[in-house]
Amino acid sequence: MAIQKEFVVRYRAVGHVRFQVPAHVCTPSVAAAIEKGIAAIAGVSSVRCFSPQRKLSIRFDERVCSFKQLATQMVALLAMLERQGGLVEKVTPTSVLSPQLLAKVGDRFKNLKASRWVKGKYSDAKETVQAAKVITKLGMKRPGNFVQDPEKAVIDFLNDILVLYLIKMHWKHVVKLWLPNPFKYRYEWLTVFYLFYLLMRSRKPVQ
Repeated sequence: MAIQKEFVVRYRAVGHVRFQVPAHVCTPSVAAAIEKGIAAIAGVSSVRCFSPQRKLSIRFDERVCSFKQLATQMVALLAMLERQGGLVEKVTPTSVLSPQLLAKVGDRFKNLKASRWVKGKYSDAKETVQAAKVITKLGMKRPGNFVQDPEKAVIDFLNDILVLYLIKMHWKHVVKLWLPNPFKYRYEWLTVFYLFYLLMRSRKPVQ
């Protein structure tokens, strides 16, 4: 059935006509093509397709273009669009990213400061968890300490974690700055020795 037969006049007044139109011509690209074609007709002042209501409203000057002339030209326009496939919604294909482009995007993402920060924090957390597992295994070899004094065993465990974390955080400074210039960083070395003293002292059995 020709598409022209599906356009039904629902309202008509001087210089104004409104059609009920089929749903498939209310899609964006089809509606735009119809509006553009009708707007090019001499005497038409405005044309608008209301997609949700499936209505096509046209205002025109009947002194220039009568309703019969408007209808005739609309029939010709719709027939031409139907032949050319213009009454079928055009779907823009989704662009497919090539592996090379994905690799470039991935490299750029890796270089972002936020990405590096997250990666660094994840690495720190992973290493801390691994260290905690090692310390836990060592602690399990001495279950008597936990049974005798649970509070001290927990404190010793947390102290070990803290020491490992401090070593991890300051290792670059120790290697690149503190060792080459021990006198310049003497206060840092005194702090390290004092912390190790406290750690060893905390491990000393209570008599």
